[in-house]
Amino acid sequence: MPIRSLLGIAVLWVGAIISALAVVYSTQRSRELTAELGRAQKTRDELRYEQERLLLERGAWSAYSRVEKVAREELKMHMPSPSEQVLVPAE
Repeated sequence: MPIRSLLGIAVLWVGAIISALAVVYSTQRSRELTAELGRAQKTRDELRYEQERLLLERGAWSAYSRVEKVAREELKMHMPSPSEQVLVPAE
């Protein structure tokens, strides 16, 4: 067999090995990225749930009836009588 064809076969073998290694690397990287995507989506879902919970909690804490109750009971506030009201003129 001439040296030229042996060299061609060797180049083809090296190319096939490099191609196989590239496929293995690509597959492994794809699996890693898919796992990372899954973790990121899980974190996103947990954060969305937490945001919804906090929005509901904020709504409950800022409800007018609750604010009025805290003002009356804890801060000892009351509605001013007409004699206690002071009007400030706009400038």
